[in-house]
Amino acid sequence: IVTARLVRACSINPRQRGFICASGCSENLKRLQLLVKHAKREHCELGVVFVDIVKAFDTICHQLIITGLVWRGVDPHVIYLLSETYKNITTYID
Repeated sequence: IVTARLVRACSINPRQRGFICASGCSENLKRLQLLVKHAKREHCELGVVFVDIVKAFDTICHQLIITGLVWRGVDPHVIYLLSETYKNITTYID
C-alpha cells in the first residue's frame, strides 16, 4: 500500500526490483544473459558493472529521506507512517 502511494509522487526506475510486484533478480539476470549472448554473437565489446547498494538507506540521514518525500509531494499521512518506522529502532540478536 505504501509503495503504491509513493509511486504516485516518486517515479520508480523500470529495473527496480525491491518493494514492487515483479519477478525479482531473475528478470535482470535474464536481461544480462541476453546482452552477453548478443555481444558474443555480434563480436561487440561489453562492459558490466555490478553496484551493491545493500543497506543504502542506512547511509542516508533519515530526516533527509523525509524531507525528500515532503518535497516530492507525498501524502502527509504516508510520510508520517514512514517517519514512525525510523523512531526508536533497535535490533536484538538472540
